[in-house]
Amino acid sequence: MAEKTWGAAPYWGLGYDWDPDWLLTERQRELRALLIELCEREMRANAKASDDDLVYPRRNLELLGEHGFLALTVPEELGGLGEDHVGFAMAAETIARYGCASTAMCWVMHTAAVQAIMLRATDALIDRYIRPLNRGRIGTLSYSDPETGSHFWYPISSKAERTETGFHVRKRASWTTSAGFADFYVVQTTSPDFSGYDDLSVFVIDGEDAIAQPATWDALGLRGNQSGPLEVPGVDIPADRIVGPAGDGAASNDEAVDPWFLVGSSAVWNGLAMGAIDIAKRQTTRRRHADVGLRVADYPTIQDYVGEAVMDTNACRIFTFSVAQAMDDATDHNRRVLAPGEFARATYLHWAWQIKFEAAKNVTHVVDKMLHACGGSGYKRGDMELERYLRDAKAGWVMGPTNEVLRQFVGKAVLLGFDALDYWNQTFNRRAVENELRKLDAAGKRELAEQLLAEAAQDEGATAAA
Repeated sequence: MAEKTWGAAPYWGLGYDWDPDWLLTERQRELRALLIELCEREMRANAKASDDDLVYPRRNLELLGEHGFLALTVPEELGGLGEDHVGFAMAAETIARYGCASTAMCWVMHTAAVQAIMLRATDALIDRYIRPLNRGRIGTLSYSDPETGSHFWYPISSKAERTETGFHVRKRASWTTSAGFADFYVVQTTSPDFSGYDDLSVFVIDGEDAIAQPATWDALGLRGNQSGPLEVPGVDIPADRIVGPAGDGAASNDEAVDPWFLVGSSAVWNGLAMGAIDIAKRQTTRRRHADVGLRVADYPTIQDYVGEAVMDTNACRIFTFSVAQAMDDATDHNRRVLAPGEFARATYLHWAWQIKFEAAKNVTHVVDKMLHACGGSGYKRGDMELERYLRDAKAGWVMGPTNEVLRQFVGKAVLLGFDALDYWNQTFNRRAVENELRKLDAAGKRELAEQLLAEAAQDEGATAAA
């Protein structure tokens, strides 16, 4: 097995013995080595500037573009590297572990936006947004909504209308990674002919047509990713900027956006956990207590901390790679073209929920334990960098869909079936309604009945007029 290096020297953290390399192809291992080299040469140093000064990691993203990684998952015939879901997870983990977590998250959002376009690729979209990627063009997703919070899949604060030449799009987003810095935004809005909760559409908006306020971004961690509010204030775009047919947004969300984002973000949290373990190994093997002649690493308590952290994190890593492999099998390693109505990755969406929950939960635990292992030195800001890893890792739990949402999804689906999730708000919960009605007296029931009859008559009139 090759030795892991850091510049001209052996790597100071865990070697390849502790990486599940049997899951990677030879080419993926070569790409990983290149990413580690880029992190050592420049990206890790840039991470400190992003964190200290709230600097968007554009140089790191440009560096990734110079080596083809902004089009990692794009077919080779379109100028990409033609990689699959496992290669994507490897790259996200590697950038976060050895380089810069803010860069990793911006890159994951970029790649998910690219894949949302590729799901319904047209010649116009490919020529405008895909072929120029490695010239430094950066994209991102804008799916959040200030009215629905962690239920980001439903954009109440948005609207799209048909025009003679295309669409008039309005969008407000509460959280958009790379807000104000991306060259294009893949946004989800209600459809032009909106007919219900799941009638959503996807558009690509150029950067100059979106409004952001980067100066307002100031967060505990991931301070470089500029995940602030974004507004598309009602802009006219050509007809060829819609991604897929009108009304395809729900399918696009389940087949492209969520699977790619959840695999990528899970890999980022796994990378941060491994990076914290790397730092703890370096610190505890070098730090010596002169009074007893022991290194910190010689204490059984420290060995217990690190051993458990490695095992828990590798469980999460293999879980993430396994789900990525399942998506590779379903899509012929990201080469299968899916027509509207066809699904492949979405089959494993409930598994993607699980990997995100476990990775985000694990990294929170691991960075805390590695701080305990490093003691007071780890608590300080400076060259050790552990405190930055700790702050960056805290974003995992609260990043939508939050861990509270995901564990409720899984628990509800297990106990009551997938239909009970109803995250497109289409299923009538008769049991809950009848339970609430029992609380009303006769007058209350009569008042509610009159209100419902009036609303029914209004709905019937609207349907007849249409």
